[in-house]
This record gives sequence, structure tokens and C-alpha cells, in this order.
Amino acid sequence: MVMDVRSAELTKYAANAMLATKISFINELAGIAEKVGADIEKVRQGIGSDSRIGFSFIYPGAGYGGSCFPKDVQALAKTAASVGAGHRLLQAVESVNAAQKYVLFDRIAKFFDGALAGKVIGIWGLAFKPNTDDMREAPSRVLMESLWAAGARVRAYDPVAGAEASRLYPAQCGSGELTIVASASDALLGADALAVVTEWQEFRSPDFESIRSVLKQPVIFDGRNLYDPGLVQRFGLHYFAIGRGESVVRL
Repeated sequence: MVMDVRSAELTKYAANAMLATKISFINELAGIAEKVGADIEKVRQGIGSDSRIGFSFIYPGAGYGGSCFPKDVQALAKTAASVGAGHRLLQAVESVNAAQKYVLFDRIAKFFDGALAGKVIGIWGLAFKPNTDDMREAPSRVLMESLWAAGARVRAYDPVAGAEASRLYPAQCGSGELTIVASASDALLGADALAVVTEWQEFRSPDFESIRSVLKQPVIFDGRNLYDPGLVQRFGLHYFAIGRGESVVRL
């Protein structure tokens, strides 16, 4: 496809901004689903089956990160502002995403009635998406930093991003606020709860019975909707996902 330079530049920004918009839309819809008692997974399947919409990038979660989506949405909004063009939708996309990154922390804090000091939270996944060690703008960073501010400690596992987390947070690693472990099961040791932040393949079929027996509190906060609420519940675990009606699945 051949086009002029200005159109090519705008095409690049527009593509990433469109994908980011789909993510923020489904995340905002997940919040509505919880309030009205709907299951966002069923809603996602319903709207995705419409060929005009499709299933790409309509998976609710803990927010998008990385080097492209945040940068390009912000850059396009700034460009629009500099030439006097409207950019309210772009601002909304960014605002929704920023708020979404606090959803897991807010649910953890609510579950423990705000008493997070001294608690240990196991985290599965640090990279902003699977198959990378990139933690730029990653939701895991917002979660960990919020937990530390509340006095909690973190035991975290990521298949490849552990070294990057240690590089980014040397002070927290030195103080014991952050412990990078070598396996998913190690992240559970001594933990009061488990938070799933990145949808790595190895997290998709865990041993729920083992999770239940190791955690001090039998609770999973799933930031990527990896599990079936009914299945998790049968193992005696509290389960909080994104847009899946926590009041229905909580024990």
C-alpha cells in the first residue's frame, strides 16, 4: 500500500489507537457488567460473534501497557491538540486505561478491608503481555507500587521478566518488599492471596487444589479472566475476575 508520508504517519497512530480503544471499551463495559449483574465473558462472546466487530482486542483485563499503545494514543492526542482538532475520545481511552490498572489493587484492598500492611501478595505475571520481558507501562507495576504504598509485600513470578523487575526495583528487592521467585508455585509460599496479571500460557491450567492449600487466604484476583468462576469456586477459592459478577462467585 502506497500513500503520502503524512497519511502513513497518521495510519500508524490510528491503528494502535483503534486497538487501544477496543481494549478500553471492553474494560469499561466490564465495569458496567458487574454493576448490572451480567457476565462480561458472555457479552464478549455475543458481540464478538458479530462479524462487524470480531473477537480481536475485546478481552477485558487489567489494562494495556507496552511501548506502543500508550505512546501512540498520547502522541495522537497531542498532535490533534496542536492543530486544534478534537481528541476527546483519545483522552477517554487513555483515562479508562489508567483507571483500569488500579482495579486489581482496589479489589485486593477491599477484600482485606484495607488492612494490607504486613500482607504478602503472590503475583503471576510481570510483563505487559505474554512472550516478552517488557514491563513498560505494565499493569503489574501499578499493582506492586500500590501494594508497597499500603505496606504489603510481593512475591512475584514471571517466566522471563523477573530480571527486568529486579532491574527496575532494586530498592524493593533489597528491602524485601519484592521477592522474585523461580516458579509459579514459589510465588504462593507465605502469600495471603494470588493475583494473576499476565496471561502466560503456563498460568491457564493451574492446580487449584494446591493453590487452595498453600495460600493463607483462599482467594484469587484474576486480572485476565483466565478461569471459569464456577470451576474455581468448586475448589473452595474466592474468585474475583474482571466483569464477571464478583458478588455471584464469591463464597
